[in-house]
Amino acid sequence: MSQRKTEKYILDGIARDGALLFVLIDPVDYPSVEDAVKTASEAADAGADLILIGGSIGVQGVLLDEATKRIKEKVKVPVVLFPGNIATVTKNADALYFMSLMNSRNPYWISQAQTLAAPVIKKLGIEPLPVAYIIVEPGGTVGWVGDANVVPRAKPQICAALALAGQYSGAHFVLTDVGSASKVGPVPVEMVAAVAKTIDVPYIVAGGIRTPKEAGDIIAAGADAVQIGTVAEKSSDVRKTISEFVKAVKEEGRKKKR
Repeated sequence: MSQRKTEKYILDGIARDGALLFVLIDPVDYPSVEDAVKTASEAADAGADLILIGGSIGVQGVLLDEATKRIKEKVKVPVVLFPGNIATVTKNADALYFMSLMNSRNPYWISQAQTLAAPVIKKLGIEPLPVAYIIVEPGGTVGWVGDANVVPRAKPQICAALALAGQYSGAHFVLTDVGSASKVGPVPVEMVAAVAKTIDVPYIVAGGIRTPKEAGDIIAAGADAVQIGTVAEKSSDVRKTISEFVKAVKEEGRKKKR
């Protein structure tokens, strides 16, 4: 894909539908590459707007190359990398979340990893999507890996300020995440609403979203996209599961457009 094509696809989708559904595939969590490819293909067939590939630990090298290449061959929607570190890069993807972890205690995750990865991304011709990444309590594996000063769930104003700082620093998207398989649920809707009212760039909410209703509520609160992963991985009927999420997200998206 040419430069900015994936970003334009996302922006056009939000303008058209009011909200989008992204599905994350972490190949490390699947028994085989075949299983990861199958889930991605079925999710795209069911209406997912974007397939993400990545994870916090171990998604790199041959595994990443093979999974991304095979998923790209099976789906018609953009395939975007969700990097856990500078090695989560492959020429087989359309684009990459070029993330700065806004609330990390370690400057490596704010600017140094990005500096190390940028020349590689340019050389491979992958489209960078500038993303301000914010980890909310409990944080999960990504919070531990990224040495995040996690945002307390009861402090939406802190998250909103971080998001605005990300936008003012040049991010084209804001992503809040509680970590995968959060036992306390997704980002609280009060926090989603606070962030959405504060920023002027597309807002993606990830982590801990287990039901279509939760996804719909997050869109209703002001998010532009919902990103799910574990629920697709654990589903015994991916097409049915993703179809239900798509329905909930698009219904609330249409309400936002009225």
